[in-house]
Amino acid sequence: MNSLSIFGTSSDAGKSTLSFAITYLLHHRGIKVAPYKAQNVSNNSQVTDEGGEIAIPQHFAAEAIGLKTTPFMNPILLKSGGKSKSHIIINGKSKGDKDVWNYYRDIDTLKPYAKKAFKNLLKEYDCIVAEGAGSPVELNLMSKDLSNIYIADKFNTKIILVADIQRGGVFASIYGVYNLLPKKLRKNVIGVIVNKFQGDMSLFDEGVKIIEEKFKIKVLGVVPFKPFNLGFEDSASLMNYTQDTSKAIIKVGVIKLPHISNFTDFEPLIVDSEIELSFISNPSEISSCDVVVIPGSKRVLDDLAWLRERGFEKHIVANEKTIVAICGGYEMLFDRILDPLHIESNIDEVDGFKLFKGDIFFQKEKIVKKGCYNLFGTMVDGYEIHNGITKKRAKSRDKLYGTFVHGLFDNDELRYKIFSAIDENYKGYNFKKFKAKSIDEFAQHIEKFVDVDYIVEKLND
Repeated sequence: MNSLSIFGTSSDAGKSTLSFAITYLLHHRGIKVAPYKAQNVSNNSQVTDEGGEIAIPQHFAAEAIGLKTTPFMNPILLKSGGKSKSHIIINGKSKGDKDVWNYYRDIDTLKPYAKKAFKNLLKEYDCIVAEGAGSPVELNLMSKDLSNIYIADKFNTKIILVADIQRGGVFASIYGVYNLLPKKLRKNVIGVIVNKFQGDMSLFDEGVKIIEEKFKIKVLGVVPFKPFNLGFEDSASLMNYTQDTSKAIIKVGVIKLPHISNFTDFEPLIVDSEIELSFISNPSEISSCDVVVIPGSKRVLDDLAWLRERGFEKHIVANEKTIVAICGGYEMLFDRILDPLHIESNIDEVDGFKLFKGDIFFQKEKIVKKGCYNLFGTMVDGYEIHNGITKKRAKSRDKLYGTFVHGLFDNDELRYKIFSAIDENYKGYNFKKFKAKSIDEFAQHIEKFVDVDYIVEKLND
């Protein structure tokens, strides 16, 4: 059986959600399938069952069909390192920061990792759904493209193009990407999915005809826009979330740090009908919030300085609102942050907000693990990704909660404990059940409008 590459005709065309949905649908047709992306650029990561770090989309897609997660699903992950540097994670393990220019100069040294990871997955699965990155035909960068051209060429994958009709220029993007692909890969294109359509579907009947008759590319489906507030890959996709706030009784403000990370922590709040969630960048917005969240950060000291420059410090220190601080946000609440090894910056130490006694020390070895934790008297399944260490992984007092552990809002009991203390009318809901239902409904939505039988037929050619 052939494997499959999902190429976008632009960035944020919906590759991640369609890759997940197609993986899910192939699995439910009895095909042994696994998600994969050679190189991801995101501060949003998860801990695999083997204990390594990979980007959220591949972890999400694997988890949705009950697969054991492994670093092979995303062998190379880049996180923002500040000042034109990237933090490099290979096969789930941190390799430190590297100048972006040097990274791309040495890209050939990374190709074996991507190739080996794909081959390792093929030992266990019949079909790999390989998500691309950005546009596959940035002509000046094609030789440095790991996620699109390299994998599709090495493994002769079948290819689906995904075009975002909301952006406009859908015909030019489809025609341009298809015709700029290497000739060998053009032959492997089995069709295009026109994504995020809004309005009367019949208005695009002529569009389908144009693409199929003039471009000679099969239209696998025209997919109406459907919100899916799960599995966010990056902050750009996160900002596209949709929310019905008509029944909201509690307002949560998440401070939008410049280097915000692990923002999937807030998915249970985005889909909670009793919560109105917003991302705030100005301290004046705190007055309208019942809860303020200081989220995870890839650059804790930089983001701490940003909070002070913006004037957030006095509002945080006053602790008049309920504050929940996660990972990097938790680290900011201590007396001092010590970084003598210069893990994050050239500053040896900086004062924190002094809401918790003690110091945070940045160690070279990153803590990357998942488990069941006792958080504020509740047992919670979660995960940790951090260099900073202190005596306790969680602390609380009055209206202040802080922890290294991500995923705390996924827990119904803990979420209820925090929010019912703010408003006794808060009832809560079953997030796990909601998530499973949402995944299935979204996959069925894709199946309704995409010719999945044709895709399976071509994968078996």
